[in-house]
Amino acid sequence: MSTIHWIDAQPRSARWHSESGLPLPRRVVVADDRMKAAVAYRLACEGTALLWRGDFQNARQLLRAMDRRVGRTAPGAAQTPAETFRLQRRFRAHRARVLGKLLVLLEEDYVLALRRAPDVRLACSEAYGPSDETMWPMAVALTELLGVISAREWREKGVYVPALGARVHPHYGVFAPTRGEYVDLVGRAPLPRGGGVRTAFDLGTGTGVLAAVLARRGVGQVVATDVSARARACARDNVGRLGLGPAVHVTGPELYPEGRADLVVCNPPWIPARPASDLDLGVYDAGGGMLHGFLDGLAGRLEPGGEGWLVLSDLAERLGLRGRDELLTAVEAAGLRVIDRLDTRPSHTRVRDTGDPLHAVRAAEVTSLWRLGVA
Repeated sequence: MSTIHWIDAQPRSARWHSESGLPLPRRVVVADDRMKAAVAYRLACEGTALLWRGDFQNARQLLRAMDRRVGRTAPGAAQTPAETFRLQRRFRAHRARVLGKLLVLLEEDYVLALRRAPDVRLACSEAYGPSDETMWPMAVALTELLGVISAREWREKGVYVPALGARVHPHYGVFAPTRGEYVDLVGRAPLPRGGGVRTAFDLGTGTGVLAAVLARRGVGQVVATDVSARARACARDNVGRLGLGPAVHVTGPELYPEGRADLVVCNPPWIPARPASDLDLGVYDAGGGMLHGFLDGLAGRLEPGGEGWLVLSDLAERLGLRGRDELLTAVEAAGLRVIDRLDTRPSHTRVRDTGDPLHAVRAAEVTSLWRLGVA
């Protein structure tokens, strides 16, 4: 167990916790409402963590002021999209490290004992699990706690999914289906076997949204898998809310369940790069591991006449991180053939952000559903 230490009238310590994998601070000092943003930023850049003991709303203001200072060092576009992507990712990691130096302390039962602090007990228990007496006190970055609070709001509100005509409720640490175009592709692609799909697998189910879409389309039994225990709990919650529990079975952590299916759907992370933490697993797939796992196992898991649906953006290709030839070669090497491909354009807000150094790449992005069969 990692522990931070500081002096507050007397020596004190707390358990260090970081969902995003931030390193244990080398030095911790106490900070309060008298702390100036310039001083806080300098200390954070030097690697010193600031344990906040003042007003909660003032801490948020200080965090925003520090963020403005970090933003002045943001890189612009490089010569190639791949270089721009790497520079942007490096900058985001630097930003997370600097802002992650502003800490708050969670006391017993996730109590945040700061002036004007919200009640974070429910949000923290959903994100971190039931309270345990060995946890206290627990130090977390304010940025992480704000993410936990936001996740609670998302979980309560949910995300409306047109293909379902209902809301899906993401849990903390589970990728939310805010980009609806890939869900729409699964909602409108022609089902194999003339629509008589008895069984389907949804690999890497996340919130369970694609499993729910398949069940709503009349698939008799959907088996949804995920490596993440958080995702499996989230998927079970959502299919239960939608009244689809009898039609969807959630399991894991293996990619493929036992047996064969008429349809296997996989929407792997689209960027073949190393995730910095478990929270990155919905976006980054180191070496395309999940993509290749899906392709290499597909032929042996399909019923005769069955199909595999690969839902994949070409963003990695446009960034120069993977070639189209690499994808097609992997399909062929797995003993598969392309039956058809359905394409769609993204409509999320980042497409319209002309200030984004990668705007041209994002605006040209195409998301595809590749219908694959056994060669």
